[in-house]
Amino acid sequence: MSSVLSAVNRPRLPRPSWLSPKVFRTEVLAGLVVALALIPEAISFSILAGVDPRVGLFASFTMAVTIAICGGRPAMISAATGAVALVVAPLAKEYGLDHLIAAVILGGAIQILLAVLGVAKLMRFIPRSVMVGFVNALAILIFAAQVPHLLGVPWLVYPLVAVALGIMVGLPRLTRAVPAPLVAIVVLTVVTVAVGVAVPTVGDEGALPDSLPALGLPQVPWTVDTLTLIAPYALGIALVGLMESLMTAKLVDDITDTPSSKTRESWGQGVANIVTGFFGGMGGCAMIGQTMINVKASGARTRLSTFLAGVFLLTLVVALGDVVAVIPMAALVAVMIIVAVSTFDWHSVAPRTLQRMPYGETVVMLATVATTLATHNLAIGVVVGVLTAMVIFARRVAHLVEVTSVLDPDGGTRIYSVHGELFFASSNDLVGQFDYAGDPDTVVIDMTHAHVWDASSVAALDAITTRYAARGKTVEIIELNQPSARIHHALAGRLGVGH
Repeated sequence: MSSVLSAVNRPRLPRPSWLSPKVFRTEVLAGLVVALALIPEAISFSILAGVDPRVGLFASFTMAVTIAICGGRPAMISAATGAVALVVAPLAKEYGLDHLIAAVILGGAIQILLAVLGVAKLMRFIPRSVMVGFVNALAILIFAAQVPHLLGVPWLVYPLVAVALGIMVGLPRLTRAVPAPLVAIVVLTVVTVAVGVAVPTVGDEGALPDSLPALGLPQVPWTVDTLTLIAPYALGIALVGLMESLMTAKLVDDITDTPSSKTRESWGQGVANIVTGFFGGMGGCAMIGQTMINVKASGARTRLSTFLAGVFLLTLVVALGDVVAVIPMAALVAVMIIVAVSTFDWHSVAPRTLQRMPYGETVVMLATVATTLATHNLAIGVVVGVLTAMVIFARRVAHLVEVTSVLDPDGGTRIYSVHGELFFASSNDLVGQFDYAGDPDTVVIDMTHAHVWDASSVAALDAITTRYAARGKTVEIIELNQPSARIHHALAGRLGVGH
């Protein structure tokens, strides 16, 4: 009886939202669209990495399916990416596929380690201007990647792209029951096959696999020399993959107005790369373009779309390879152009915005964009953007320290009051704001409205007391707050100032 009552009183688990027929339909169709868009991308990235197209296609399948289960950001798409391909290309070219796979597995392990160490918490230090630069650079790179598909091609490609763009712009105004990108792909495929138009197709990008991926270990010597060889590439895979994945997750958070676990996403990416390596894939990370197709263009919001994107991808290339091969590249190029246009933050470059935005914010955004476009690496662009923001912030804060002084009524004591944050940039100007020769024999420095952050600030205070002592004058530093007093007590007189 008690067991029956406990079963009745036990709280029910929340019903998955994708069980709703409307949501389920959206998720299934979104997964199909993403799968179609992933195929040429995976093939292209395989070529970029110098491996067989099946390596990129299998990686996209295993990454998508695994991250759908382990990841922290629902509806985000992870697969083989250009950034990871650039990292592993030299290793694959010189040492072959097995060493590449070993590096992918080790890179996944490093990502799990970084997740345990709390690397996801570093996302709070990425300024909004860097995020805007990341998005804008990504949109430009997505668009630029489509340009080769529009050069040196039959003239019929251009009207086909125009028709597909028209469908994707106009159809959502009539109905959103079916994703416009899927309609565009189906319409252009039917037309080109029915009319017999000779235009570039998905099949022209590379041979599609005809078998399922197999589980196995890379055939490499398990020695310290091998570890030393692949470790730098594995670290590159881990850092680039996490950077792009966490930035993409934050972007999807903003678009959907829902939070996600960045720590879970970090170790989920690691697990996905390890699984991908064991199945002979080239590794990967979050894909901003396909994620935007899934979230913005198709309206997906759950893990189901990510899972189905991987399942559909494998089904399409293995079981329906002949059908997929005849899809015109014009349709997929049009889809990616729409993604690029919708991804770009046009408000950030509007003249009115640029006039109102602080100069430093614009510089950070442009530095992020320029570096990313120059290196074709979003991770490097983000790092440069963050460093630029740090320098600009330090310069700005350095001039916010103010020193005022009053003379005691009896004329025997000068009281200085310091206002502001003292750190390595601002403390350099502090030493020059005291009248060492003209002050009386007793000087008081009131730190009520200041905070000491680092050793540079303590060294500056030591330099001040040393200069006064050289003239036979005494200095008393008062009203330090507790953290400031702690660092001052630990370091004062021990930094070699004046020696």
